[in-house]
Amino acid sequence: MFKIDRLRFGTAGIPISTPKPSTIAGIERVRELGLDAMELEFVRGINIKPELAKKIKYVAEKNDIVLTAHAPYYINLNAKEKEKVEASKRRIIQSAERLYEAGGWSVVFHAGYYLKQPKESVYQKILSALKEIQKELMDKGIKVWLRPELTGKPTQFGDLKELVKLSQELELVLPAIDFAHAHARNKGKCNTEEEWREMLALIENELGREALDNMHIHISGIEYGEKGEKRHLNLEESDLKWEDLLKVLKEFRVKGVIISESPNIEGDAILMKKKWEELKI
Repeated sequence: MFKIDRLRFGTAGIPISTPKPSTIAGIERVRELGLDAMELEFVRGINIKPELAKKIKYVAEKNDIVLTAHAPYYINLNAKEKEKVEASKRRIIQSAERLYEAGGWSVVFHAGYYLKQPKESVYQKILSALKEIQKELMDKGIKVWLRPELTGKPTQFGDLKELVKLSQELELVLPAIDFAHAHARNKGKCNTEEEWREMLALIENELGREALDNMHIHISGIEYGEKGEKRHLNLEESDLKWEDLLKVLKEFRVKGVIISESPNIEGDAILMKKKWEELKI
């Protein structure tokens, strides 16, 4: 995997303001907006063919845009039906392949649901599936980070400790840290400098400096209730203390990519990048 030179800011998908939206036009628009990353949204299916991926790689490199991808939503590596697990593995592999062909860096996915099963047995099942995914990708010479995401509901697999443990066991795996999800999953906690320092210190202590130099982060506003995440909001309409969060990320000298998943994707990406550049620590 190539190294990221700094903390970059980008959009979850093609910016809304892109005239005649396409992936290539989106990358060019991201550059016009002064941003430097973009997440390819494969959430409803992997909609890029290998020939197009090569063109995307050329345009992204020319514009100095780092590409990430979000694999399809229909993934559950803990499904009861074997065919659903196999289909989930295939979707992650195909997302990683296409991203790699497009010159991308890191693919994020929701790993699965607990389905009221013991957490340890769910962990083992997801670990086993990810080992198979990693082996197939490495056999094909495909190296992108695989990023199980910190999820927004307690019924979903993916609290920070689980993701850190997976990352210790698998060479291509590092966590995707969605700070809005952490806030929602914990019903309004994970919204102070002290809590964020604890999260980042845990990552650094368990996974080393490399993990902080290669962070795949999602930030947005979020509405939540007793069962966790309800929907994403724009930052200024939510209670997430995002400016304090950026301060802590700067304190820890984090590098990688922050993807805005707010409804106004580019608006909040620009807002965060501007604030980041103003911070003096």
